[in-house]
Amino acid sequence: MELLIARNPDPGSRLPYLLRVPLGGGLVFRTAGTWPRTNALYCYPVGLEEWPDDPDLVERVAVRACVRRGAAIDLVLDRARENRSQLVFTTARGREAVFWQSPRTRRQARPDVRTPTARAAGLPELTVIADARERYGYRFAGKPVTLVRRALPCGDYGVAVDGRLVAAVERKSLADLVSSLTGGTLRYALGELAALPRAVVVVEDRYSQIFTLGRVRPALVADGLAELAVRWPNVAIVYCETRQLAEEYVYRWLAAAHVWAASEAAALERLRLPQLGGLEIAPDAPEPSPTEVRRWAREAGLEVALRGRLAPRVWQAWRDAHSS
Repeated sequence: MELLIARNPDPGSRLPYLLRVPLGGGLVFRTAGTWPRTNALYCYPVGLEEWPDDPDLVERVAVRACVRRGAAIDLVLDRARENRSQLVFTTARGREAVFWQSPRTRRQARPDVRTPTARAAGLPELTVIADARERYGYRFAGKPVTLVRRALPCGDYGVAVDGRLVAAVERKSLADLVSSLTGGTLRYALGELAALPRAVVVVEDRYSQIFTLGRVRPALVADGLAELAVRWPNVAIVYCETRQLAEEYVYRWLAAAHVWAASEAAALERLRLPQLGGLEIAPDAPEPSPTEVRRWAREAGLEVALRGRLAPRVWQAWRDAHSS
């Protein structure tokens, strides 16, 4: 793979260079310079056909890594200096724009995010699905969270976007982590979590506490966790020291996952890439319990029995009201 920079053959353009990035079939941008040394460079995306057949090259550098991460492209060039940069798809003055930035200039453009304050990812409201079997779970008190209880296929907490389960969190105390690891159930849990677009295991303790265990050899636990991390690298195991910190992390992680899933399709369209970016493996979100549907039907003014099975028309009315 190579990063190519050529002179723009169009004399009427204010952007004197063409930048070709080796992502997918190739992405081409008009740009103002050959490297973002002091300021982020504005880039204008154009079609691949605008790349000349006989380009007047000014830069030709081998690429060690070219990876899309959301609404940004990370570039690592095969040279000692000026080797790391990023193409950021963002908004400027209410219009879509692309900036080419380096570590020195990265503060001048942010990839489709807003700085979190008290609310995670700037979301005014977040709906979190809690597994119906979860006991003594998080309440997210003081957070703008709507908590609904449903039977999740895996994990203890999750978020859904457009009717699909896009992310899940497995919560573990240290004792639960050790028992599930030695009993073998943690391996199957990680296998199920790995089938989702995004997943994480959150431990309500420090990693160092593993080496204070008395009834099981600490090395056995440490080796087992390392093996699971290597086998399923897309499911991180995060140690949050206390239950309170773990709850805070879960809230912010789920909010970030929701924002990622909601903006992923738009980002792919901007980058003109056909890949779905992981969302294609998201299963359907779990349907609500009969109690939840019965409560909704009453609030919606539908006639529903106080007990017994819900009529098919009630379920269909709920699906119609909540379909995307």
